[in-house]
Amino acid sequence: MEQAFHTLIGRVLNIPAGQVERTTGLLKEGATIPFISRYRKEVTGGLDEVAISQIKDQLDKFTELAKRKETIISSIEEQGKLTAELKKRIEDSWDSTELEDLYLPYKPKRVTKAEIARKKGLEPLAHIILLQQERDLSLRAEAFLNEEVESVQAALQGARDIVAEWVNENEEARNTVRNSFQYTATISSKVVKGKEEEGAKYRDYFEFSEPLKRCSSHRLLALRRGEAEGILRVSISPDTENCLDRLKRRFVKGRNETAQQMETAIEDSFKRLLKPSIETEFAHVSKTRADEEAIRVFAENLRQLLLAAPLGQKRVLGIDPGYRTGCKIVCLDAQGNLLHNETIYPHPPQNEKSKAAGKISQLVSTYDIQAIAIGNGTASRETEQFITNIRYDRKVQIFVVSENGASIYSASKIAREEFPEYDVTVRGAVSIGRRLMDPLAELVKIDPKSIGVGQYQHDVDQSALKKSLDQTVESCVNLVGVNVNTASKHLLTYISGLGPVLAQNIVNYRKENGPFSTRKELMKVPRMGEKAFEQSAGFLRIQGGKNPLDNSAVHPESYPVVEKMANDLGCTVEELIKDKELRKKLELKNYLTDKTGMPTLMDIMQELDKPGRDPRQAIQVFSFDPSIKTIEDLKEGQILPGIVTNITNFGCFVDIGIKENGLVHVSELADRFISDPSQVVSIHQHVKVKVLSVDLSRKRVQLSMKNMTE
Repeated sequence: MEQAFHTLIGRVLNIPAGQVERTTGLLKEGATIPFISRYRKEVTGGLDEVAISQIKDQLDKFTELAKRKETIISSIEEQGKLTAELKKRIEDSWDSTELEDLYLPYKPKRVTKAEIARKKGLEPLAHIILLQQERDLSLRAEAFLNEEVESVQAALQGARDIVAEWVNENEEARNTVRNSFQYTATISSKVVKGKEEEGAKYRDYFEFSEPLKRCSSHRLLALRRGEAEGILRVSISPDTENCLDRLKRRFVKGRNETAQQMETAIEDSFKRLLKPSIETEFAHVSKTRADEEAIRVFAENLRQLLLAAPLGQKRVLGIDPGYRTGCKIVCLDAQGNLLHNETIYPHPPQNEKSKAAGKISQLVSTYDIQAIAIGNGTASRETEQFITNIRYDRKVQIFVVSENGASIYSASKIAREEFPEYDVTVRGAVSIGRRLMDPLAELVKIDPKSIGVGQYQHDVDQSALKKSLDQTVESCVNLVGVNVNTASKHLLTYISGLGPVLAQNIVNYRKENGPFSTRKELMKVPRMGEKAFEQSAGFLRIQGGKNPLDNSAVHPESYPVVEKMANDLGCTVEELIKDKELRKKLELKNYLTDKTGMPTLMDIMQELDKPGRDPRQAIQVFSFDPSIKTIEDLKEGQILPGIVTNITNFGCFVDIGIKENGLVHVSELADRFISDPSQVVSIHQHVKVKVLSVDLSRKRVQLSMKNMTE
């Protein structure tokens, strides 16, 4: 069975079966995707995280399918209807649709029209109609009259009900209808009468029709949301006339009375059974595809957000802006610890500008502040202008930071554990300040769905979404690596091989014994077994420890290789890292072994070149146009600086310094055709945009990036 899986997965993903087999072997041993892609390249043939994840998904899918096949075979066997031929067809099938078609005639049913007709003894008459050879059908039908079947018409109706069910359960008939749906299906929607006002946001779909295969994921999800909210009625229909013609050509054999009865049964089967069944199937398949696309977009946006440029370990003043309730101020040390908090009131109604400016200036001096982070919510622009106009006794960088999810964090259990004595406003300001220092370390504390970079995230399959987003967070955390002596429990949880319990144990060990001085010391952490250490050690960094390799992505299992390199050159490992000329003298082929191949050696050399380097880009200061503060300030044709805040299938949203983000439609992203907006833009990218139109009533802004240079 396993060998069959490897072949099937290889065929689906176009990966050699041998690579699939070796990769699934590692997964079954408990290896994580980040570990396999980073440290087992020789085994997998260099497969990346995406390919390994796809192999895992396909393995899960075929495993579930194998269980389903066992259930189906067992069910048919219990009925005494399992033939050797049918069993072989089921065993040979790895297509879930085909499998369910094979099972359909034997599937236990609720009471159907056909079942009622069978109990009345009309199945032989149904066979007569199916054969279409009887010349005087009415006369034959009279033989089936009894207390329950009072007329010829009733007998023929019951027989047709049975024939309709047979047609519905016929594999070829179902594939005929399926084929018609695939090539001719149209998805349509109409507004539910009386819901026009309530569902105004769906007015584009009040009278909508489009070929299903051309319906984009965001439109399909919008339709399904409108349907779920009771605003729209949505249906998927094929070319009915063509579909019925094909079914009749398949089943109708002549022009006599029985052939006419057969035609009537086919029409009933199509309308009552086949079409609703296949429509449900296509509704599910199209929704699944739309979900997958929306989840892919969300995961890519999340990846970009998590890997946003960090300021690094600097002393930061965080500000959560507000008008009446004031601006919450926090001062953080270089590790993100809260040193001081208070509130200032520089805006209306208090207008304590002078007092507030003096306080900010004093805090910058007292706490040796190097950068200021301002949340991008209410009063953000006014606060930014106010902070920028203050004179400081040093150079202070000023940044506007996304607030998305900060309120979710500040009210969460995690925030209460971190700051039990402070209210939500202080916690929110801390989150804003820490996001500037290290977006990844702070954002892992928030449910990804609350970070504000999704597309219909509440409408897609929630378990599939969670799985994808968790995998994305895990991938990002392990790509960057974490400082084991400063990382929070929440950040450590995502490290390959750890999880919540070991993460907490590492934090507890740190508190009791002080910082780790070597990676090897991690083995003293309760419940840290050899497997967990193998999976996690390469992603955990120790800065200023005893072994310089502990602050790199070189895995401890490869330390002997590096030590041999240093020994061969007559130097220390530290000298080898510092001296590029020394490294150039190495002949890598001399260090090849059964377990250490050229991919690992190349990774080691790359890591020795810049040990522990952060793969994220350097942060850049950004300024909005000072003359634009509200949507009323916008005029068509204006060219403005902006920041990309969200990417969807239909374009991207750009913050231009007002409450409403503007939309750059996919057709306005570039002077060439763009199918995927993420090919052109990325989250937090600084761009220049032109204002195309402003709809004040709907608070919508249309922008363009054509002929714009960043």
